[in-house]
Amino acid sequence: MAEVTYYTEEGLTKLKEELQYLKTEGRANIAKAIAEARDKGDLSENAEYDAAKEAQGLHEAKIAKLEEVLASARIIDESNLDTSKVLALSFVKIKNKKNGAVMTYQLVSETEADLKAGKISVKSPIAQGLLGLQVGDVATVAVPAGEMELEVLEISR
Repeated sequence: MAEVTYYTEEGLTKLKEELQYLKTEGRANIAKAIAEARDKGDLSENAEYDAAKEAQGLHEAKIAKLEEVLASARIIDESNLDTSKVLALSFVKIKNKKNGAVMTYQLVSETEADLKAGKISVKSPIAQGLLGLQVGDVATVAVPAGEMELEVLEISR
């Protein structure tokens, strides 16, 4: 069984829509490509047919992976989030102690992560360092560029 992952309602809806697309239009497009390649003659020497069959295998694997993720997905009721400490789906305002930069991130599942939108994965080094902290706490987080000291300024939902 896959590990349980928590999503916002919006994130879970996007996953379901992607799965629906892959099962309908995605499969139809691959079937069409296989049929076109098959029509070109001898399958034993048809690289286009081999490529289409390989694409079909990768497509089916992606569908299986999404179904597995959805089977273990849970929606978090954001209205009941405890804002006294940093949790999954929390919005957390942090300050880099070294350069004074202030940033706000929402901690989300890996598939919902989008740095440009201010959403970081709960499995990222920064989020891992912040989970469970309270306002005023300082975390030392190991990042590729070295270590960062981050102070939790605010937690909201």
